[in-house]
Amino acid sequence: MGCCNRRCGLIAGAVFGALVTILGGILIPVGDMIIEETVKKEAVIEPGTIAYDNWAAAGVKVYRQFWFFDVQNPSEVEQGAKPVLVEKGPYTYGTRFLAKENVTFLLNDTVSFLLPQGAIFEPSMSVGPEEDIISCLNLGVAGAYSLLPHNVLELLISANKASLFQKRTVRELLWGYKDPLLFGMQMGLFSPYNGTYDGYYNVFTGKDDITKVSKIDMYRGNSNLGFWNDSYCDMINGTDASSFAPFLDKETPLYFFSSDICSYEQTVDLKGIDVYRYSLLPSTLASPVVNPDNRCFCKNMQTTKNCTLAGVLELSVCQQGAPVYISLPHFLLGSDILKESVVGLNPHPENHKTFLDVEPITGFTLNFAKRIQVNMMYGPSDVVKDKVSFLKKKCVQISSKINPYVGVFNVFLWVFSDDVKKIKFKMAFLSISLFISL
Repeated sequence: MGCCNRRCGLIAGAVFGALVTILGGILIPVGDMIIEETVKKEAVIEPGTIAYDNWAAAGVKVYRQFWFFDVQNPSEVEQGAKPVLVEKGPYTYGTRFLAKENVTFLLNDTVSFLLPQGAIFEPSMSVGPEEDIISCLNLGVAGAYSLLPHNVLELLISANKASLFQKRTVRELLWGYKDPLLFGMQMGLFSPYNGTYDGYYNVFTGKDDITKVSKIDMYRGNSNLGFWNDSYCDMINGTDASSFAPFLDKETPLYFFSSDICSYEQTVDLKGIDVYRYSLLPSTLASPVVNPDNRCFCKNMQTTKNCTLAGVLELSVCQQGAPVYISLPHFLLGSDILKESVVGLNPHPENHKTFLDVEPITGFTLNFAKRIQVNMMYGPSDVVKDKVSFLKKKCVQISSKINPYVGVFNVFLWVFSDDVKKIKFKMAFLSISLFISL
């Protein structure tokens, strides 16, 4: 009897195991299919989906942090010395806390919207108040050099007793001040900002093709930028980096607006969630000699050493002619000649690189740091004379130290921002995935 019971138990166990195996072979693929379809449905940008709730949310904070380089020896620099810089920061602001406006769904499966802009100072996340004083390049003098006839500029400099350097508060440098040199024109790195709008943006909803979700179709009514007179450099490709198409492939680079291209670096644990970390490709800011695709960004043969200089991108074509250049902080990935031109630089990938942490199944960006450095160029000129203690002879001396070509990359004022965005998954969605996986 005991033997029969033992035999029956073994048979029952074998049958149960076979059933589990069969059911597992059936249910696991079915479960995967259900997960995939659920993700695709919830990733579409339309009212009622998780993607829409995250996309339209006003409560998601993006913190923008600014660092400045304070010039320690402005008088000596005017006499030809190498600039000595001390980094000051961060000064932190909460941005993108306002809901998108004029959201309109269009017939071609895109949605258009305006992005309200605002910044609220966060004292608890800053090293000091907005009234902190920074010794930096005179934005008016540097900007006017490229924008005004030199004889007019000379008269203005003399009348206003202007200098190559100035002392301004953090608030003034970021959000604007009236510059007497430019007839009271509002000057500032992000002026105007508060109360303004970015857009219109037109992005794909993903309803017709989930691989296109969040990709920008048009910006301000145009399908290209129109600044560079080149189809490649004028491309509007990718998303705004807040989300991507679901089911990411490590081998496929991500594109986001601003001409940034990121490739997979590693899988990272972010508060218990495995995310793919994508970092900026070195080729993005490489010289045209290394990356021929970048040749259309090279507009000035002198300042770029015949397009051999790496690490900077000229923006004068989209900044009304102002001598503005962007790079990574501390000229990370830039040519050595840029980093060796001043005292106080310490480029470090962990502190200065741009990266995205993206949840691979949903395509949602959970964390990112977009780090940008703003530079202004100031070149030798006869118009900047005794009033700024900067003779052409001295300027040439400085240019020979900083760059062996006529024209000086100013590294007296740098600003870069860390945008850190954290999006919480809806627990219901995670519960569905977890339940099916079990």
